[in-house]
Amino acid sequence: MAEQYAISAANLNYIESNLNSIHQDLEVVNSGVGTVNDNVKVVYDEIGALAKDFHDFVQMQVKANAKSNAQQRLIQIRQELKKRFGHYDIVRRTTTGILQADDIGIVKKDTISNATEELMISTPGYWLAPCLVALAAWINDKPELAERALKEGIKRNDEKTSLFFALICRRAERKSAALKWTQRYLANQDEENLDRKTVIILDAFASGLLGADSEGVISRQMSEWLEHLSDKPGFVEQQTKQWSDAINLKRKPLETNDYTYLRKYSKTWPVLQDIMEGAMLHAEILDYFTVIFEQEASTDSLKAQLDEILNSLVSDFDDEEIPLRKEEKYNQFIVDFDGDEQRAQQNMAVEQTAFETHKDFTQLLTDAAMKPESSHASVSTQKFAIALSKDWISNAYNDIIAQNRMKIPNEIEINVDTFNDKTTDGQNETELIEKFNKLVDNEEANALAQCVLSGFEKFCLYGGATIGIIGLIMLIAGSAFLGLIAIIAGIGLVINHFSKKKKIEATRQNIETQFEEKRKNGTQIIRATLAEIVDFRAEFAEKDRDSQKVIDFLDEISPEQYVRKLSDSNRRINLTK
Repeated sequence: MAEQYAISAANLNYIESNLNSIHQDLEVVNSGVGTVNDNVKVVYDEIGALAKDFHDFVQMQVKANAKSNAQQRLIQIRQELKKRFGHYDIVRRTTTGILQADDIGIVKKDTISNATEELMISTPGYWLAPCLVALAAWINDKPELAERALKEGIKRNDEKTSLFFALICRRAERKSAALKWTQRYLANQDEENLDRKTVIILDAFASGLLGADSEGVISRQMSEWLEHLSDKPGFVEQQTKQWSDAINLKRKPLETNDYTYLRKYSKTWPVLQDIMEGAMLHAEILDYFTVIFEQEASTDSLKAQLDEILNSLVSDFDDEEIPLRKEEKYNQFIVDFDGDEQRAQQNMAVEQTAFETHKDFTQLLTDAAMKPESSHASVSTQKFAIALSKDWISNAYNDIIAQNRMKIPNEIEINVDTFNDKTTDGQNETELIEKFNKLVDNEEANALAQCVLSGFEKFCLYGGATIGIIGLIMLIAGSAFLGLIAIIAGIGLVINHFSKKKKIEATRQNIETQFEEKRKNGTQIIRATLAEIVDFRAEFAEKDRDSQKVIDFLDEISPEQYVRKLSDSNRRINLTK
């Protein structure tokens, strides 16, 4: 009997030990589950933040790679230009060198002839080479050679050759010959399909370098072109779009450290950013126009100014270089915009008109005014082009202003975690914070409502006590083994009840702490966002008012005052039809 009792006691000790082990494991599991429950929301928030950070990192890396690739491509393009067209530079540089050498008479005429003939041999097919041979023959008084070379130049490129000799003749004070070359050039032009080099004549005209007779011819021709173009259906709409696109090229991106809360906590931010950049455009374009019109006219001699225009004619890239020049410009945009390929493409879509070999007269004016780097227009030409186009510019600018103002949102969203609401001017701070606190209270109440004992866990207290009492009775009645099992089970249930209750109380306290933190941080974010909305509205209104300055500036200029009057020019022109 004693042996049987010993075995039973050993078995009971083993069972008790395992029950304790199971209880401890359950405690660990319960603790882990509670921790997971408490941190689920935090994990989701962190995942969202990590996803945004990862997306921002990817975008930053993509832009960095695009910028690096563009920089490498620029080097390759410029090497290719030098390799394929570098020999043109020698011919181009020789042009003004010949003219200036002839002016001062320190180079033998035979030397000039030999140099031009060598260039003719080394650059086959290039239009400027036979022109230089003709120029050297003219200087050496060899009319037959000059005529043959001239015919070859016209054969290779009639338009550029005519322009070249119009300027050469004007430089040599042969006004009648300059007029004939100018008329020849203009006779070959179609106002809807002008050679892009027509800007050269416009340049000389605006600079007052072609004399009274030729200026009269050009002004009448311009008036006819404008009259014909304005009769076309949709002309006004075309000009509005053309100038709007060109003006919008001057838009600059908003600084990334401006309005940090609106950027992060308002889904309306993309619209706000767009309209603020549109408002900032007014100061940019006013400054652009002001710098142009405040520059003084050149005081250089007639020959020096004509040499500058001649240099523009011969040094500007030729048509066969255009594909590489366009690619060069596009890659330069990517570098300038720190790898933003989308913006580079948008700007290139507008800029590429400057690379077109032929364009209509109004596009020529637009490119001269707004894209001088690509069109190679002088400041005088920019002034004249802007003045002549001022009505179209005003129409386009008023359209830009109206479209930007139409985008102004009446209400601005505020999005803080799960809180989403709107404000008009940022003045309803109390109302929004009350709504936010109410939302947080509801979320907290819902979260706390989930942290309660289950039916089984509630049963554990009274059920465990009951089972324990029954076990004690059984133990007293002589059923030692079953009684002891019942007592242990009852104790386990009671312990489980109090353990769960303690864990729930800790979880509820953690929830209350988290929501209190959310309430505090959210209130701060809402106030900061509302303050930025107030600042944004004020800054936008201030910058938007600058639009009237641009309109007033344009109203004060006229084409006539921006065509220089030379001492031999007393003409009257009418370019305001």
